[in-house]
Amino acid sequence: MNALSKNNRKAVLLINVGTPDKPELNSVRKYLSEFLNDPFVIDLPWLFRKILVNLIIVPFRAPKSTKLYQQLWEKEGSPLLSNSVKLKEKLSAKMGDEYDIFVAMRYGNPSIDKALEEISKANFTELIVLPLFPHYAASTTQTAIEAVKSIAKKFPQIPEIQFVEQFYNHPDFLKAWKARAAKYKFEDFDHIVFSYHGLPLSHIQKSHPEQPISICTCDIEMPTYGKKCYKATVYDTTRLLAKEFGLKKEQYSVSFQSRLNKNWLSPFTDKLLLELAEQGKKKVLLFAPAFVADCLETKVELGIEYTQLFREAGGEKLELVESLNDTDAWVDALDFIIKG
Repeated sequence: MNALSKNNRKAVLLINVGTPDKPELNSVRKYLSEFLNDPFVIDLPWLFRKILVNLIIVPFRAPKSTKLYQQLWEKEGSPLLSNSVKLKEKLSAKMGDEYDIFVAMRYGNPSIDKALEEISKANFTELIVLPLFPHYAASTTQTAIEAVKSIAKKFPQIPEIQFVEQFYNHPDFLKAWKARAAKYKFEDFDHIVFSYHGLPLSHIQKSHPEQPISICTCDIEMPTYGKKCYKATVYDTTRLLAKEFGLKKEQYSVSFQSRLNKNWLSPFTDKLLLELAEQGKKKVLLFAPAFVADCLETKVELGIEYTQLFREAGGEKLELVESLNDTDAWVDALDFIIKG
């Protein structure tokens, strides 16, 4: 190892949400338990959360989730993990000897603890932590950042940490999606849907307590308080992507998937697709810009369940644009985002 790379290397830690180790009941149950017991995900008092998660949600949800993960699993394993590893390898080659790239999951493996242990053993001058969530939210970005801060205290040799909190409006992130969509002809579709992962309305309200969510205008414009409002930033992403694609307002809609109950962000993607089918929209192109790697929510929920739902309602074609995964344009975008 030469003196330059030894004394001036920076570590980059990419963090995604996580995946079970195997598509088996015990593994899925363990993953769900870790995920749902996180107070940033279910923000209830400790005792109520423990009872709800461990005695109600996990026992009933784990068997169903196991079947879904079995549908998702590929020869390489979980696509979220395999795509993250491929991304790491390509980004490492792109960024060169000055940067060492690490990948971790907020829940499950490879763990943040293990990544920070490896980082602590090397002579890095800086650690750049980038949660792979374009839009800031307490249940994704914040919990990842807080986990890094907490675990880092165990290792005295951790270098100075810089956090990238969100990148939803970064020009190169938008260009990466434009490149991903290049093979699709928008004129071949009756409508475009931008589907984002849903959040409880209570989470949105906490991001701007001074502005009631019932009267907020996040879906129309970026408000002054909106920089860390998930609802505001996903609508802003949509406007920016629509501009990149040359879409008119009447050509696209925004919706939210993966809800647990009615008190989540709406409109709901499944309900919207049913409405579009009722309106006679036969061919719909579906984007999921909140996911940078294909996962259960893209490949199974959108790609299988919602496709079947749309067809049963009279639609002919629901085509999902793949996530950014390890595409060259996404690797280039991360290079620019990391280097600032």
